[in-house]
Amino acid sequence: MSLNKKSVDDINVKGLRVLCRCDFNVPLKEGKITDENRLVAALPTIKKLVADGGKVILCSHLGKPKGEPKPELSLAPVAARLSELLGQEVKFAADNEVVGENAKAAVEAMKDGDIILLENTRYRAEETKNGEAFSKDLASICDVFVNDAFGTAHRAHCSNVGVAQLVDTAVVGYLMQKEIDFLGNAVENPVRPFVAILGGAKVADKLNVISNLLEKCDTLIIGGGMAYTFLKAKGYEIGISLVDDSKIDYCKEMMEKAEKLGKKLLLPVDAVTIKEFPNPIDAPVEIETYDSDQMPADREGCDIGPKTCELFAEAVKTAKTVVWNGPMGVFENPILAEGTIAVAKALAETDATTIIGGGDSAAAVNQLGFGDKMSHISTGGGASLEFLEGKELPGVAAANDK
Repeated sequence: MSLNKKSVDDINVKGLRVLCRCDFNVPLKEGKITDENRLVAALPTIKKLVADGGKVILCSHLGKPKGEPKPELSLAPVAARLSELLGQEVKFAADNEVVGENAKAAVEAMKDGDIILLENTRYRAEETKNGEAFSKDLASICDVFVNDAFGTAHRAHCSNVGVAQLVDTAVVGYLMQKEIDFLGNAVENPVRPFVAILGGAKVADKLNVISNLLEKCDTLIIGGGMAYTFLKAKGYEIGISLVDDSKIDYCKEMMEKAEKLGKKLLLPVDAVTIKEFPNPIDAPVEIETYDSDQMPADREGCDIGPKTCELFAEAVKTAKTVVWNGPMGVFENPILAEGTIAVAKALAETDATTIIGGGDSAAAVNQLGFGDKMSHISTGGGASLEFLEGKELPGVAAANDK
């Protein structure tokens, strides 16, 4: 897939109406934004468009209103907070049609360097179906389209793909550019040795990722709940650990594939086990650690053990590029977070390019305080997984090539 896309640095937007798709899908509690990381991440692109004298029209979805106006999912609080963060007014174009009379009038009245924010794009039923009518409405109010929402890049919706196909100039913003540079290029042409670390609960979620990364990386490390299906495929007793019995043959195939390609496939050599799953998830648990081939039949593996932490950290030390997606255990529980902490620490201490592929691993790295030590933390869970699978992302593909 072509990753050489035109960006906001390749165009001149002076006096033009610029529709900029951002990811403002922020958590709200009683109308207050509880985590504004996504707003802060969007600022560089917005500031650039304003500084260049564009008329900046921001749009985003928020939650799942399912094609109808839901006041509790309005973007009004986002406009208010963005105004504070940018130090200039972000006018909110309240409009249940998103691009109805009110929004059109607001765009009409704009001067160069002004900013407005449209209502939640998912108020329109066409949005998630990439329906033509809404794409045309969006295209009618802009001269240029900028996509800076990586979190939805794996979905073809009106506000990221439909509209891009209807305007002459469609480019990516700084956030999208960074995702393409790091995630896309890490997989397509990594600096070697390239080590990929996969965790998380289910093998099924990562089937294509495992297969694609085996072809691309030098060492593939597998931890988390999905490691137990691999260990069972090796003939080990895994007790009452998480397992996907329908994927055992697949795991055997992947181990054979690694051998055939001359790649290292590292599995846990020891496991931290518990009697039963904690409820609530952070409740105290009694742990016992066993070698992977010595697990008792009545216990559940919930984290990688100390020998595995060392093995995985060693593999990271020699790497030049590391991609990590998915925790090593039940990291929400402090007692079962040691493995995830060890991997995060190993990544924090290496000089390699370190890329965290969104979702739980991003949350873990940030919660554990290692965020600023990583080269790149992806802003998209599903989108970053599809990137790692080697899939073309519609939201990236829709932008003009350089």
